[in-house]
Amino acid sequence: MPEYAPAPVPVEIAVQDVAGARIALDAGAARVELCQALGLGGLTPSAGLVAEAVDAAAAAGRTGFVHVLVRPRGGGFAYDADELRLIERDIRIAVAHGADGVVVGALTAEGELDLDALARFVDAAGAAQVTVHRAVDASADPVAAVAALAGRGVARVLTSGGASDCRSGAAELERMSRAVGGALEVMAGGGVRIADIPVLAAAGVDAVHLSARGTTTRGGASGPGGGVVGFDVTDPGLVRAAVAAAAVVAER
Repeated sequence: MPEYAPAPVPVEIAVQDVAGARIALDAGAARVELCQALGLGGLTPSAGLVAEAVDAAAAAGRTGFVHVLVRPRGGGFAYDADELRLIERDIRIAVAHGADGVVVGALTAEGELDLDALARFVDAAGAAQVTVHRAVDASADPVAAVAALAGRGVARVLTSGGASDCRSGAAELERMSRAVGGALEVMAGGGVRIADIPVLAAAGVDAVHLSARGTTTRGGASGPGGGVVGFDVTDPGLVRAAVAAAAVVAER
């Protein structure tokens, strides 16, 4: 595995298995967002998957690599009391299994960033980094939601600029970057294509995030009751291309 060299425009890859984490490691990605069920927008991975990904990163001599999505269900981001307790517990479990960071978010019923819930999540994470996910894009005012994260123990925010994808949200991503003034990282994510990376870098984002997904039917037919045919895998070529595109941007 080549020695990792940090890039000025880090690339984060959303992965759903240990193979994906190893591909991201080998291709020079800065970190992974470890999750399951990306078809639902991503859900909390199992404790075993977290531990395996942490072991893979440790074997590669990488620190700060495994960031775990903690999201208990699909749908919106306004959570009841049981769900909030579950998120806190899953955060602590992920950190106890060696996760370098967690990816979380919550909104109030009115569509505002739930700052009380966020404070609980930050507390549960302890020394691990906290990324706030695209719940901000579903809020009533995404730019204001991102600006409100400054000074609240959050390392970065993942956002499309409140749009369906980063291309449409590039202008708002630039506003978000100005609004936080370096107090946290703004990471562009949502439909990112390789060709978008220079545009997003020009908008002032600090990092880019993509899933780099392909599909395989390995394992055979699922049969009755087994769900859809095939499953997602991480595409090594897409990860390498994303890292290369970010490196070219950094050289300009």
